[in-house]
Amino acid sequence: MPSILITGASSGIGRATTQKFLNEGWHVGLLARRADKLSEIADGNQNAEIYAVDVTNRFAVDKAVSEFAKSCGRLDAIFNNAGVFPSGAVVDEITDEDWLTTVNVNLTGMFYTARAAFAQMRKQTPQGGRIINNGSISAHTPREGSLAYTATKHAITGMTKSIGLDGRPLNIVCSQIDIGNARTEIVEAIAAAAATPPPMMDVRHAADAVFHMANLPLDVNVQTMTIMANQMPYLGRG
Repeated sequence: MPSILITGASSGIGRATTQKFLNEGWHVGLLARRADKLSEIADGNQNAEIYAVDVTNRFAVDKAVSEFAKSCGRLDAIFNNAGVFPSGAVVDEITDEDWLTTVNVNLTGMFYTARAAFAQMRKQTPQGGRIINNGSISAHTPREGSLAYTATKHAITGMTKSIGLDGRPLNIVCSQIDIGNARTEIVEAIAAAAATPPPMMDVRHAADAVFHMANLPLDVNVQTMTIMANQMPYLGRG
């Protein structure tokens, strides 16, 4: 049975992706801060394992990755999905707290998780695995009032490319999915505050895309996939 660890599994894209993989018979590690939400999603499924972990805690992340791989026998894939979107603010209104929280979760937390997964995939036999990073349309083009979020998403693109190069001789593949306006709690909150609500797509389409990427053989990579609501302005902006 293939295995995947999904961060940010308690809501939105992470929740939908977790449900997709469980429905398809994968062994799934659900990682997020809210244990009650994870238990609700797992719903007693014997193929689900819960890790109530904050991705900014590197020791807890290392432990969760190690324990999940040990339970499954190996780690086949990870969906690096945990992230936050701070309240919209123009540059000089961004607080230090919002900046640091966004960078710590979206970038440092993703690094901690990718590093732990890479180390596990490097040492297991047979060697290799797939790391899928959740970027965003903001990895290409920003929204107004989203400097901190946009900066982290651009950085994730560089991280994805670097991990992919480091992983080539080790059979470790790294991909990125850039999602535009999947119907999640965050996007619905943005839409509610907008003068004209933006077009949205069913979040299950994003989950299906991640599932496709995870099922490819390790000699094939989708370096970057963009999936978005078709009626959005091009790349979500212009």
